[in-house]
Amino acid sequence: RLKRIGKNMAEEEVVLSHDFKLFGKWSYDEVKHNDLALTRYIAVTKDPKVQVIVPHTAGRWQKKRFRKATCPIVERLVCSLMMHGRNNGKKAKAVRIVKHAFDVVHLMTGKNPIQVTVEAIENSGPREDSTRIGSAGVVRQ
Repeated sequence: RLKRIGKNMAEEEVVLSHDFKLFGKWSYDEVKHNDLALTRYIAVTKDPKVQVIVPHTAGRWQKKRFRKATCPIVERLVCSLMMHGRNNGKKAKAVRIVKHAFDVVHLMTGKNPIQVTVEAIENSGPREDSTRIGSAGVVRQ
């Protein structure tokens, strides 16, 4: 809350809220992630830099090591759609695709699409495992 004194010296009370919702529809507050190993890399915290209305921040997330971990997770999804020549640089098109896909996810599941995205990322993450690496008859584990 911020108190401000107006021109006629009467006190006004201005309430500042930063209740950002993705595309004006889905709140970041209900999103939780269960995988502790991914908490530093899935950016859906209560930080205003991460909670964006439209996932098009034009941030330079690649300039420093591990800075892209602070990029909003939905924006990383949008950026991963801009691949394969004909789609390079068409971020507005990718944002529109993600918006429509989130609408479909919400209609089909009734859940917050940001939560569904975070759960999908957690389920697709690699798990610790050992594999055989062999070359020229030598096998290591």
